[in-house]
Amino acid sequence: MKQIFFNLSILKIYFHFIPLLFLSFSAVAQQDSLSELQKKGVRIYIDCSHCDYDYIREEINFVNYVRDRNNAQVYILITTQSTGAGGTEYTLTFIGRQEFNNINDTLVFTTNKNDTEDLIRKELVKSLKLGLIRYVSKTPLSEKLAITFTEETKSEKVADKWNYWVFSIGSYLYGNGEQLYKYKSISFSTTANRTTEDMKINLALNFNYSDNQYKIEEDEILSVQRSKNFRSLVVFSLSDHWSFGGSANFLSSTYNNTDFYLGFGPAIEYNLFPYTESTRRQLRFLYKVNFNHIKYLEETIYDKIRENLFEHSLTVSLSMKEPWGSSGISIGGYQYLHNLKKYAIDISGSVSFRLFEGLSLDVYGNYSRIHNQLSLPKAGASRDEILLRIQQLETNYNYFFMMGISYTFGSIYNNIVNPRFGSSSGGTSISISY
Repeated sequence: MKQIFFNLSILKIYFHFIPLLFLSFSAVAQQDSLSELQKKGVRIYIDCSHCDYDYIREEINFVNYVRDRNNAQVYILITTQSTGAGGTEYTLTFIGRQEFNNINDTLVFTTNKNDTEDLIRKELVKSLKLGLIRYVSKTPLSEKLAITFTEETKSEKVADKWNYWVFSIGSYLYGNGEQLYKYKSISFSTTANRTTEDMKINLALNFNYSDNQYKIEEDEILSVQRSKNFRSLVVFSLSDHWSFGGSANFLSSTYNNTDFYLGFGPAIEYNLFPYTESTRRQLRFLYKVNFNHIKYLEETIYDKIRENLFEHSLTVSLSMKEPWGSSGISIGGYQYLHNLKKYAIDISGSVSFRLFEGLSLDVYGNYSRIHNQLSLPKAGASRDEILLRIQQLETNYNYFFMMGISYTFGSIYNNIVNPRFGSSSGGTSISISY
């Protein structure tokens, strides 16, 4: 009897030990497989602000994903720009480094406005695989890759019955509240756009209504904002650096003390870089001249209820996206021609630097010098209007800024996806924001 009990005990230990042993061997095998990949796989860094990284890592498992660009053998920069049909054009720039130095490539694909996120990420993964083949083919892992070909179906040229016109209609309702506060907003918009290589037409009509209701003891305060506007733009392509066009705009806004505004005029633009490089870099000089007819809701501080004005503006905009990060700055000057002292200068910019391995710096800001507030009501703003910000207030400047710095350190590899309890990233991160 003791012998039977002893044997049963051994069997229990055995059956408990075998799964643990199996798991240990599996973990070792998985670690060996991961080690092989880390030794032989191409190290890549994907620079993309809107990509599904977990999905990419799951679908492309024959490369190493590193968390810092300085450790990468292939740096992949993904940039986007809108198409005339409301879709998105994706540009994938592959930049070889270290042993792949000067082995570069660029792939482009386009999505439609109605494409789902799943379709978009599948197309992105397809393009990433195509671009990575030339690098992986130079490693030992190339022996484990297989290339398949899907026969292309015969296609016929289809006439565009809409002649490149794309229309959109939308309406939105938003609300929130609590015992002493309620807010609701209603908006309606419609757009019509036509974009070709030679010409661009943008038309947009918007209506907006919002109100805030406050209850303070026995008093109830209601603030209302209404606005409607129509914007139109026509641009002609003159060359790979020059464009010419014009705009016409209508506006009515309680915030700006404007009952009726109509402005129109020509514009010309020069881009130092070819427009074909717009996803990577731009340096544009845009000059406009406008005629404005304005009717105010209330008499202004200059004793005007309506007036006709000429103004001109010059805007210089620089944007760049490179392996070291991205930057953009815009400087605009606006001036009325009837009184040159009535002007405004606006400066805005953003910089995102990867200073060195693991350390990133982000800075955003805007500053405006304002001397052209011609629509301010003569009666001024009440205390409630000032506190609730429902009317434009007199000022000669405004600004905002944001700065953030982050440092990430730890393992350079970022291959594994584990969605349990939500997504998380590897390594340790320290962030400071102001």
